[in-house]
Amino acid sequence: MKMKMAITGKGGVGKSTFSAIISRIYAEEGYKVLAVDADPDPNLALALGFPQEMINEIIPISEMKKLVAERTNSTPGAFGKMFKINPKVDDIPERYCKEYNGVRVLTMGTVDTGGTGCICPENVLLKKLTSHLILQNKDIVIMDMEAGIEHLGRGTAQGVDVFVVVVEPGIRSIQTYHHVKKLAKDIGIDKVFVVANKIKNVEDEKYVLENVGEDACLGFMYYREIVGTSDRVNQSPYDCSKETVEEVKKIKEKLEKHVIENI
Repeated sequence: MKMKMAITGKGGVGKSTFSAIISRIYAEEGYKVLAVDADPDPNLALALGFPQEMINEIIPISEMKKLVAERTNSTPGAFGKMFKINPKVDDIPERYCKEYNGVRVLTMGTVDTGGTGCICPENVLLKKLTSHLILQNKDIVIMDMEAGIEHLGRGTAQGVDVFVVVVEPGIRSIQTYHHVKKLAKDIGIDKVFVVANKIKNVEDEKYVLENVGEDACLGFMYYREIVGTSDRVNQSPYDCSKETVEEVKKIKEKLEKHVIENI
């Protein structure tokens, strides 16, 4: 089985928690898992339970100025100059991934485009790398992304097997789901599903189902304080709550039923 999924949603809803747990589950099942931290506020390695010393060694790709300059033939800090728009990226995952508990993590970072526009060497490298990660022949690729899919080009997004929008029982995060669903439809992606996190009772479940529809909802992750505070002790949610892991396993099974036959 091979699958490429993009995990998105409003900030603070638990994208990294879900991404980390499902990554660990696939790794435990023996799959090669590449988890990509593409959120501007990267904390996926922390959610995966990486030791602090390994986390301290992680440098986001966008901040590797020498690498960016080398691959794009650009000069750091020089704006308005010509540079490569098709840089070599195929060796970057192997060179810069960090691995722990069977999960390889690549932290993308973000680009501060204030005053420079969106066409800059860093952004070009990240977009090409994102496309490579999604379109290459990996077993499992899980991308922990920011809300929305604007950072994916049409061809790149069409290489994603499924978009999973993590929501909580509140209208703002559910609006993010509908926004992502519309954007995905515009580029021909119809597999957009919901995982509801921070559920406290049956009323929360009903609220989510009423606002996204039963067919779109893959399942529920109930609120547990130990999961919310796991980062304080640098512990992965996967290791601190068997109940949450079992919930994600059920979500994973339902996800595969929706997606696998069409991959």
